[in-house]
Amino acid sequence: MRGVPPAVSPRRLLALCGILLLLASCRWGGADEEDGGERPPGAPTGVTAEAGSATSVHVMWNAAADARVSRYEVYRGGTKVGEVPASEHMVDVTRLRPGTRHVFTVRARDRDGRLGPRSREVRATTPAAAAADDTAPTRPADLRGRAAGSRAAQLSWSAATDDRGVVSYDVYQGGTKIHSVGGNQTATVVTGLRPGTRYAFTVRARDAADNLSPAGSAVRLTTAGGADGRATSPTGFRAASEESDGAYYLVLDWVPPRVDGVVTEYEVRLDGRVATSLVYGGDAPRDRATYRFYAGREPGVTHRVRIRAMLPDGTWGGFSAERAVTTGGG
Repeated sequence: MRGVPPAVSPRRLLALCGILLLLASCRWGGADEEDGGERPPGAPTGVTAEAGSATSVHVMWNAAADARVSRYEVYRGGTKVGEVPASEHMVDVTRLRPGTRHVFTVRARDRDGRLGPRSREVRATTPAAAAADDTAPTRPADLRGRAAGSRAAQLSWSAATDDRGVVSYDVYQGGTKIHSVGGNQTATVVTGLRPGTRYAFTVRARDAADNLSPAGSAVRLTTAGGADGRATSPTGFRAASEESDGAYYLVLDWVPPRVDGVVTEYEVRLDGRVATSLVYGGDAPRDRATYRFYAGREPGVTHRVRIRAMLPDGTWGGFSAERAVTTGGG
């Protein structure tokens, strides 16, 4: 019959639909190629803020593992107040109002100029300004240090004194400031060092009026040539078995390593292989951390487990002690 189109078989109809879907996906793929085919970098993690004086705040964050990141931008509220290259993950925000609570975020920008989302907000309150204070704190004494494996160093010193109080301590590598801690802290672990390299560190104290003490005596040390990183390992590591609805879980707990920043990511090794990764999206624990994961349904199976932390500088720390735990054995 003329004028009446032939019937379309179900098989042919499915084939036509597949072609249409393929064309649509190619069109969307082309759009992605025009956009560079990549998403902006993720939000920086491990962001902290600590008052350095009545008019400054030290902001730190964890180095991104994303190789596309070209620089970081620091914001106070909605205003950009600092920018550093990807090789750095700290900045001192200055010219702030004394006795004020300030809110900071950090964003990463990639090589193509794409700006990632804001990190979580962190807050720091600058102390009140000290009237007519031109007296610097005393120099920190008894600076001690030792290599903590191949990529870190442990530093400690005696507290400085000041007529109005020490607000922060600045750590220098040679003549470059590399870190800052609060005035109530007299020890830190500096990470991001090179294996088999000699370093010289000094510490200076700062008060609320931004008076900076002379540097104490330098401590010199050489990092190990291997990959030992015991001082950057989680400590107090424990493992136990727990049963729930006929399945067995391994329950881990540990003390995070004390390093120059916040640890937000861990790798769990089970029987010599990577079992899982643990990433904290919000506030990461500072004192003791816990984690629970599935280990199967068979009782009486013994596993060896250990963990390590991704350090704020983007490198892996040392492994914890290894523990043996048997499912159903408590």
